[in-house]
Amino acid sequence: MPEGDTVYRTAKNLRAAIEGAQLTRCDIRVPAFATVDLTGQRVDEVASRGKHLLMRIGEHTIHTHLKMEGSWHLYRHGSKWRRPAHSARIVLETSDWVAVGYALGIVEVVPRSEEHTVVGHLGPDLLGPDWDAAEALSRLRADPARAVGLALLDQSVLAGLGNVYRNELCFLRGILPTRPVGDVVQPERLIALAHSLIDANKDRVERTTTGTLRGATDWVYGRRGQPCRRCGTRILEGRLGVNELQLRETFWCPSCQS
Repeated sequence: MPEGDTVYRTAKNLRAAIEGAQLTRCDIRVPAFATVDLTGQRVDEVASRGKHLLMRIGEHTIHTHLKMEGSWHLYRHGSKWRRPAHSARIVLETSDWVAVGYALGIVEVVPRSEEHTVVGHLGPDLLGPDWDAAEALSRLRADPARAVGLALLDQSVLAGLGNVYRNELCFLRGILPTRPVGDVVQPERLIALAHSLIDANKDRVERTTTGTLRGATDWVYGRRGQPCRRCGTRILEGRLGVNELQLRETFWCPSCQS
């Protein structure tokens, strides 16, 4: 699933293309909202909120989430689409651009006044203008018995982190993902690192947590059986969680993390 930095860049690109423009076409291809037509209305704002994307148009907000397969593409009129048309869930056109949302996990339209019903559950947005480190720390500490690797994935604690970041953050702080939050020394430093790491990557197409922009971009994620870049110990992989949403691939160095 794309992480918050990917959604941030998606919103940034859409904002540059269609924000402030009037819609000349609005085609929403999901049954519940197929009759909604915002043609003629102005795209007032495009914003990301964690992993969620919000398009504020007139009195309504189009809320989308990429989930596992989704993406937004921008085309000039007459350009060939890069993905099959049958996978398009929403098509928005202005006089200059065609914005197509493919295979989106969530597409819904809500009144602007009810945005809280779709994103109000989220914790502080790591890439938001209202980032609140103190609130994030408070939410992280709320369940001291919880495994830190699960807490970091909880969007109601921190909005924007995904599986790559949570694995890399645990490595960089030298803690096993299974360690209870209450046993994490200086959790505020974990929060600060999460913010600085995702902020540093928000405008990069290729994410890096090692500082290397090509090749060795990750410390542990996806590196099962390979030598740790610090100590040479083989990276291990396991599962962490008690339900389908939490059973994500977990990678760690048994020497560098405790």
